[in-house]
Amino acid sequence: MKKIALITGVSGQDGAYLSKLLLEKNYKVVGTDRRSARASNWRLKRLGIENKIIFEEMEIGEIYEVDRIFNKYNFDEVYNLAAQSFVGTSFNSPLNTANITGLGVLRILETIKAKNKRIKFYQASSSEMFGDVLENFQSEKTPLNPQSPYAIAKVFGHYMTQNYRESYGMYAVSGILFNHESPLRGEEFVTRKIIIGLIKILKGNLDYLELGNINAKRDWGFAKEYVEAMWLMLQQKKPEDFVVSTGKTYSIKDFINKAVKILNLKTKWTGKGLDEKLLNTSNGKIIVKINPKFFRPAEVNILKGDASKAKKKLKWVPKTNLENLIKIMINDELKFYQDL
Repeated sequence: MKKIALITGVSGQDGAYLSKLLLEKNYKVVGTDRRSARASNWRLKRLGIENKIIFEEMEIGEIYEVDRIFNKYNFDEVYNLAAQSFVGTSFNSPLNTANITGLGVLRILETIKAKNKRIKFYQASSSEMFGDVLENFQSEKTPLNPQSPYAIAKVFGHYMTQNYRESYGMYAVSGILFNHESPLRGEEFVTRKIIIGLIKILKGNLDYLELGNINAKRDWGFAKEYVEAMWLMLQQKKPEDFVVSTGKTYSIKDFINKAVKILNLKTKWTGKGLDEKLLNTSNGKIIVKINPKFFRPAEVNILKGDASKAKKKLKWVPKTNLENLIKIMINDELKFYQDL
């Protein structure tokens, strides 16, 4: 008998890579999305798997919709990747973020508790929960200090997952994933925004790129590898939460510098603060400038994960460093540039 897995948010970056992984492991994959995302299956198409997934419409904000899907299938594993997932948007839409990213988790947990407590549940927690960090390296034991409506909603879902595990003996775990990027990242996220912007500038389709806080530091890994850790978490004898990260941190400015080098652009930084700019030294034109509108109301300045528990218990280690990740993203972007 094939295992049946439910992936919420299936058309997103992680949903696409996880679907491919589970299909390769001979799972039957049921994927759900909100109604407004159903037209956007470009990631699944790019991976060549859009016809191998059973699609269901499910609004995670409505309990009867969740109930309907669980009545239709006997799931072995559930991966909750659905969320209002952009931190910046969460400041503009805090109610929607709380309802989907926070309460959506509770709706699924309640449904599993009522239908079949043997279903294994994975919750996509986030390094953003650590917020204004209280320790140099963030592990499973680091205190949470969220700085955005998105992060606060993720904290709610994280603690609810723990609570249902401890209160009802459910196999419910959270993966605290640090930033993970890929060619399938949404264009609103800074890493892909930078790469698309630089390529458009090179092609003469954009004058310059505008960014916010380029000094924010992140622990960046490859999404394709991070979904393997998700699957491994549900294959353990004992349900536990895990941090998934590289343990190395780079600023957005570092990311830009690596990208322009790979693209063979000759550049230099000038100015300070809001007047800082990246110039193309071959023609003197501005490539990157700072725009205050892209700053968050409350910034998270640095995140760096300690994934030693995942390394020890899951035997999971990241294989792709930041430079190679940027190369993968640039090569893919150039390949599909006409589709942008």
